[in-house]
Amino acid sequence: MILNSTQVSYFMFSAYLDSGILKYVFFLVALFLYILTLGANVLLIVLICMNRSLHEPMYMFLCSLFVNQLYGSTGLFPFLLVQILSNIHIIPAPFCFLQVFCVYSYGSVEFAILAVMSYDRYLAICFPLQYNTQMTSSKVAMLIALSWLLPFLAIVVLISLIVPLQLCGNIINKVYCDNYSIVKLSCHDTTVNNIYGLIASSLTILCPVSLIFYTYMRILKICFSGSKQTQQKAISTCTPHLASLLNFSFGCFFEILQSRFNMNGVPNMLRIFLSLYFLTCQPLFNPLMHGLNMSKIYLICKNLFLPHV
Repeated sequence: MILNSTQVSYFMFSAYLDSGILKYVFFLVALFLYILTLGANVLLIVLICMNRSLHEPMYMFLCSLFVNQLYGSTGLFPFLLVQILSNIHIIPAPFCFLQVFCVYSYGSVEFAILAVMSYDRYLAICFPLQYNTQMTSSKVAMLIALSWLLPFLAIVVLISLIVPLQLCGNIINKVYCDNYSIVKLSCHDTTVNNIYGLIASSLTILCPVSLIFYTYMRILKICFSGSKQTQQKAISTCTPHLASLLNFSFGCFFEILQSRFNMNGVPNMLRIFLSLYFLTCQPLFNPLMHGLNMSKIYLICKNLFLPHV
């Protein structure tokens, strides 16, 4: 559908398949995933808030991570559930921009919190004697606030650049709204958008990942030269964090790849699955990974659900 250069009032999604009666199966699967994601993350948030033994910096950062999982899931699933059942896959422009904000700020906050968590592990393992004086409650609160505030500001600027764009079309070849799909519809020069997109990506992805890489190089150095107890502590606390980082990075990598390059050679169903991966699997993967692998959370969950075992 080609439009004159204008600010469109709605967008159409072209990636949805005509699945007939199967759409109800897809709806139930998506609804089950959403409910499971909400339940798992809310459970761990409540456990951390209600148990004083978990009122430590590492668990406070985890709590912030789980809140972000709820935020990201809610930015996708309600829209997705409506679209699955709909026969006409359209979304009003304001809601599309809102979804772009939610999805991108979720991803940016995720990387920021993972970077803060790696810094926390770096202090705990490399400077154990100074850890309590370095990681004070006020510093924890400041780090959590910055990990949310800075990404939000970066994405607000991003949204302010795409909302005024004059567009020559309104078809998005995806199952949800994203920045680059909208920018590609512009009739006019988008150099400013592209430059800011690269700057924002560097600040919200490359900077946190670089910090994580640096801290883990230092942690590995300490582990190889330290005692067996130090090595065990590092492995037990860092493994869930690294698994979470790798899982999320994989999903984001494919999403960036799909946005920037022609992926017509990839089957449509696989493209849809991989584009949704970082928004659907990460919010479920994190609570399961940290709940099962971190001994304090695991024991509290076990005592809660299996008190006699």
